[in-house]
Amino acid sequence: MLKQAKLILEDGSEYHGTSFGYEGSVAGEMVFNTAMTGYPESLSDPSYRGQILVTTFPLIGNYGVPGDRKEDDLFRHFESEKIQLSGFVVSDYTEDFSHWNASLSLSDWMKEHQIPGIYGVDTRALTKKLRNNGSMKAKIVVDDQDVPFIDPNSRHLVSEVSTSEIKTYGKGKHKVLLLDCGVKNNIIRCLLKRDTTVTRVPYDFDFTKEDYDGLFISNGPGDPKQNVKAIEHVKTAISQDKPIMGICLGTQLMALAAGADTYKLKYGHRSHNQPVLLKGTKRCYITSQNHGYAIDTATLPSDWEVLFENANDNTCEGIKHKTKPFFSSQFHPEASSGPTDTEFLFDDFIAMMETYKDKV
Repeated sequence: MLKQAKLILEDGSEYHGTSFGYEGSVAGEMVFNTAMTGYPESLSDPSYRGQILVTTFPLIGNYGVPGDRKEDDLFRHFESEKIQLSGFVVSDYTEDFSHWNASLSLSDWMKEHQIPGIYGVDTRALTKKLRNNGSMKAKIVVDDQDVPFIDPNSRHLVSEVSTSEIKTYGKGKHKVLLLDCGVKNNIIRCLLKRDTTVTRVPYDFDFTKEDYDGLFISNGPGDPKQNVKAIEHVKTAISQDKPIMGICLGTQLMALAAGADTYKLKYGHRSHNQPVLLKGTKRCYITSQNHGYAIDTATLPSDWEVLFENANDNTCEGIKHKTKPFFSSQFHPEASSGPTDTEFLFDDFIAMMETYKDKV
């Protein structure tokens, strides 16, 4: 029998609907995503750790969830080993799915990972509230089993999603050291198909004396300033000359290591349609994004500059060093899901490693 559920926001507003997925109550940070597809990838994205996600696309569940096939010791169709967000809010959920690659329904997948959902909610009204008031604490309550509000950003979320051991992928000629702050699987896939050996290390691992051709700093959840050890290690890396590339949280850690500051956005960027301008040009890319923090560009040191800028709100979407082979993107060039227009940035990273090796 279907159970009723409530979504309660910290301002006291309530949205009533029907429970799907795991029948339990949960609290987290309420955020929205305007993507039209890609819920298996979004739900398994470690950057959503601790958050309750509302999707603005009205129909969810119609193509089910793919199986857990692995390639290169990574799930082929998911961005991590499990569902990472805390709860899921949709307008219309359908249990009747149809897709050649589907193995189970979204609700059954959420039950496996004990993730509650609620449907029948006016997601348009909810999203308008979040845009006006900003992201806020929220909870999904099932069977009147109330739970307290929590602020997941007060936890060290990166430690919850980073690898706990050193792992190696591939046998390519370019040695990439991947600082895992909650890396999406498709970042590793994009590196592997470019003739690399990827060594994945925990977020607090001291990699400064390791042998590598290039350092890659991954995406991840939460407040970047909590990652004190990672920032110190990246600070050591940028005092040297080996190529560095960062994505999402990685770009914020690079900025903090360089001496700049970061701040929390009102409601973040979470979508597949964020327009990004290459700074100093009229070249615009449509990008996939998932972040709630940004770099304060006024605090960037003089030897760094903005590489990309958001065309909607002019926030920083990437930085680069003026003389050294260091650059980053706030958006996700690996997509999964979303547009792949900027995947060429991985090629730029490979080219930087080749140039560096030719010099030394």
